[in-house]
Amino acid sequence: MWKNQINSNNRNIVTKAENMIVFVRKVDNCRWQRCWVHKTANVLNKLPKSLQAKAKEKIHQIWMAPEKDEAEQHFDDFINIYEAKYPSAAKCLKKDREALLTFYDFPAEHWRHIRTTNPIESTFATVRLRTAKVRSCFTSKTVLTMAFKLCQSAEKKWIKLHHPERIPEVIRGVIFVNGMEVKRIAA
Repeated sequence: MWKNQINSNNRNIVTKAENMIVFVRKVDNCRWQRCWVHKTANVLNKLPKSLQAKAKEKIHQIWMAPEKDEAEQHFDDFINIYEAKYPSAAKCLKKDREALLTFYDFPAEHWRHIRTTNPIESTFATVRLRTAKVRSCFTSKTVLTMAFKLCQSAEKKWIKLHHPERIPEVIRGVIFVNGMEVKRIAA
């Protein structure tokens, strides 16, 4: 019974996540960026331990490239090196290629914030840890209040967005290529 509950809960979580993905993709002008930290871990898990350090270095070359063309080249190199012997690792990386390289279409100053979801997840991990411990002790209102206060507390440690003045440009739909604004010539 316990195992069925876990499987049922995992399906609910996956279903909710999939629904969120479908919703986000339907929002006009919304782009999807996959987390490089999690993708790296997923790919490395599909490789033998002896190759993981070298593969990690190759993956870092992709997302650390100063331009998308160079990142694409490193991406292709990784696939060419590992696809023959470790097709699951190559497939894991290849299936999210576009979503992994989305950050190149945003201001370069924001790349470090866009490439990973770890700051968001560490905040929610703190909230999840605390609320799981006290869930049966309080009302839903007090648990929600506690979660809110935990988020407020975690907010003090957040890194401020680099160059927040660029956000209005992104919202207006200014086009960025390799992190640089594309200047249009008026006709």
